[in-house]
Amino acid sequence: MRGPTAVVFAYHDVGVRCLEALLSGGVRIPLVVTVPDDPRENRWYASVAAIAADYRLECIAPASAATPELASRVGALRPDFIFSFYYRSLLSPALLGSARRGALNMHGSLLPKYRGRAPVNWAIVRGEHETGATLHYMVERADAGDIVDQMSVPILVDDDARAVFAKVTVAAEIILVRSLPALVAGSAPRRPQTVLPGEYFGRRTPEDGRIDWGRPAREIHDLVRAVAPPFPGAFAQIGGERWEIHRTRASDAAPPRPGAWLFGAGGAVLAACGGGGVLELLEVANAQGPLERAQLARALAQRPVPLA
Repeated sequence: MRGPTAVVFAYHDVGVRCLEALLSGGVRIPLVVTVPDDPRENRWYASVAAIAADYRLECIAPASAATPELASRVGALRPDFIFSFYYRSLLSPALLGSARRGALNMHGSLLPKYRGRAPVNWAIVRGEHETGATLHYMVERADAGDIVDQMSVPILVDDDARAVFAKVTVAAEIILVRSLPALVAGSAPRRPQTVLPGEYFGRRTPEDGRIDWGRPAREIHDLVRAVAPPFPGAFAQIGGERWEIHRTRASDAAPPRPGAWLFGAGGAVLAACGGGGVLELLEVANAQGPLERAQLARALAQRPVPLA
């Protein structure tokens, strides 16, 4: 008996691992649709186009998924399923309707929380202690369809977005592998979602990484790790120049005076935050490159710098 067919819309690490999970589960894939790489982005993740070529799958990267031509092409294939794995656009009702047995998406959060874009980054920014992946049916509204399965992963206090994304990728693979037999058999559960107000999040921009030193240390730490490289990074103006703050850690050092200050103590570069708490700055760079922390700590021990 021949296995079910699926058209797969995919990008990023989740796209690669879930595509391979479908192939491992005996799903036939007549077409893979991916996203053209953006030359302005630092592409640190695996390539869906490359893995499709390795498996000799037909793969296209249209500029838009919202064209009648693509809907017609997918409709002519009459796939049993459509899957979307970190594809960067919503699929049109015409595309969703062409899947005879359902169209499903893998989302990088524990829905209904963090619907929309950049769910891993937003979860860290907001200080969450866990997130995860959710497999759900697609409807016209983003990330709002019935849930099939989900799995949580921890967010440790010093995890950055790349570390959390790696955990979410594994969770996505596990969910798909364990849900696929029931999907094929037609017995997969469907739990209606209660869409929560205020839980839809949009795209983040590099400017969102600007540090406000008046905030509590924990909030600043969460921002730094949420946007740390390979993402655009957190930044601030210090001593008249732009510094990029790539890694921080909570410190119990005593601030030299009230307010927000950059200071040195015990060989560490430290930031007293206006909202309370102190951070050790572990990776810092300016326009010339990474700063030498030991030398900087000695200078700041003699002359702290106010943080605006």
